[in-house]
Amino acid sequence: MPLRPPVAEAPAAPPPVAAPAVSNLQPAVFRHPQAQREIRLNEHLVGYALRRARRQSIGFVVGTDGLSVAAPKWVGQQDIEAALREKAGWILRKLVEQQQRGQRLQAAKVDWRDGTGIPFLGETVIIVLDSRATGAILNTDAAALPGVPRLTLHVGLPQTAAPEQIRDAVQSWLQRQARRIFEDRCRHFAAQLNVRYTRLSLSSAQTRWGSASADGRIRLNWRLIHFAMPSIDYVVAHELAHLREMNHSPRFWDVVRSVMPDFEQVRGTLKDDALPVFD
Repeated sequence: MPLRPPVAEAPAAPPPVAAPAVSNLQPAVFRHPQAQREIRLNEHLVGYALRRARRQSIGFVVGTDGLSVAAPKWVGQQDIEAALREKAGWILRKLVEQQQRGQRLQAAKVDWRDGTGIPFLGETVIIVLDSRATGAILNTDAAALPGVPRLTLHVGLPQTAAPEQIRDAVQSWLQRQARRIFEDRCRHFAAQLNVRYTRLSLSSAQTRWGSASADGRIRLNWRLIHFAMPSIDYVVAHELAHLREMNHSPRFWDVVRSVMPDFEQVRGTLKDDALPVFD
């Protein structure tokens, strides 16, 4: 069963507008790159991508590109616009959230150079280009002052290295660390849960942190290595618990709770927009 970050889709009924960011928002323009239609919602201009589909109702999805609308072929444009106005509060709130998320993602893009910091096990590790180093070597400064990163990753590249070379070297090191740590935590929790997994593999999935199959195969997203150990432990325990309960029933959560009593608090730390962008 896959463990996924949440996806925002329109609810069956419009909830009350509870986001002050929308009510205080100056008239703005939100436009989908493939927008063919536009509508004014509460003084805000929204350009949306409209797709006609075989379905029984009008559907809305607000993603990173903006608003997408899927409507049955027999529904007229006036009815589509009426439905949009009915859910205007929800649509605008999600558009603002996605806009803010896009800004955070843009800010999270890594500038691959000497001195760049990236998250590793919940801490910041500083990249040091060091042609004397072989591969990548992690150094720890136990005497670092509070608020000053204590971890440095010495990468065996010259100061003239291209950003792509630095990125590939660091990513390769992170993936090696992920496999080492994931294997250790899988052994730990498999013993506690009395389950046996047959294979552990790393994934680069964009929409899930991990998955488990009935034959005992476990897949874990290598980018979990950016998070602190409790978050990694939660995903590992979650997937291994599926080897006892291949569902998300109350019994499944009891299995997870048996090895992580505080999992509800820990799983809230898993936010995909907290990760650095490696592109």
